[in-house]
Amino acid sequence: MKTAIVTDTGAYLKPEEIKKYNIRVLPLTVIMGDSQYKETEELDAETFFDYMRNESALPTTAQVSIGAAEELYNQLADEGYDEVISIHLSKGITSFLDSLEGFLKTYNKIKVYPYDSTIAAAGEADLCLLAATMVLDGKHANEIMPQLARLTETLNVDFVVDDLKHLTRTGRLSNRSAIIGNLLRIKPMLTFEDGKIVAVGRERTMKRAFGVIKSDLRKTLEENDYPVLGTILDANYAELSDKWLEELQQEFPNVRFDQRHLGPAISVHTGEKTMALIWERDWKSLT
Repeated sequence: MKTAIVTDTGAYLKPEEIKKYNIRVLPLTVIMGDSQYKETEELDAETFFDYMRNESALPTTAQVSIGAAEELYNQLADEGYDEVISIHLSKGITSFLDSLEGFLKTYNKIKVYPYDSTIAAAGEADLCLLAATMVLDGKHANEIMPQLARLTETLNVDFVVDDLKHLTRTGRLSNRSAIIGNLLRIKPMLTFEDGKIVAVGRERTMKRAFGVIKSDLRKTLEENDYPVLGTILDANYAELSDKWLEELQQEFPNVRFDQRHLGPAISVHTGEKTMALIWERDWKSLT
């Protein structure tokens, strides 16, 4: 029995992780003007953020195509795999999984287990790393899927955007009344609820928003006794990411921290200089 792990570029796995764990990655598409680019393969972050700052027509995105997914599943079947665990962006921000589940009703070349990460970026990446590590340990979907559910139950995220214009323009913000934050020149704070992006607060400065994030993390640590992994995410704001990391490591020495960057397909919706912390049970404790 051979099990493959598939995801999309919205997980922003590091190249070395993709190679080490043999994770197959389907690209999201970023549309800039009249040109379309496969994320990570054809579009680098520097080019994307330069476009965001200087062009009047803001970029858009397109979900993974079912045709690309079918081609990859067929390839895996030809390579001798028996099953695929396909982990993707939250249903709350893309319709890809709904389309995939419809397609799989008549697809029978290889058994595919679709999984809704209910989130994006590091939350999605950690699910992939958990699944891929279990595959290396000889485990298969019947054992891996329950562990993915256990990890998902512990997912938390707080993120801060410079303003809400990108999320409201692209329709990814569920409670649109929060747009008042733009008028007050504050830092809107958001999270994922039921897989959808919702505004949960407003702070005057990024420093105060970071204080709220640390308070939320502290609450999780007080209420649970499992090991925690926290991942700092930034959209072209590496300097602040490094400062957050230093402060978090000092205040929470028992938490394992990582850093990742938000790429074009997510930053289209959140905007440049978005900062986030995703934390959950350390996936290494579930393998």
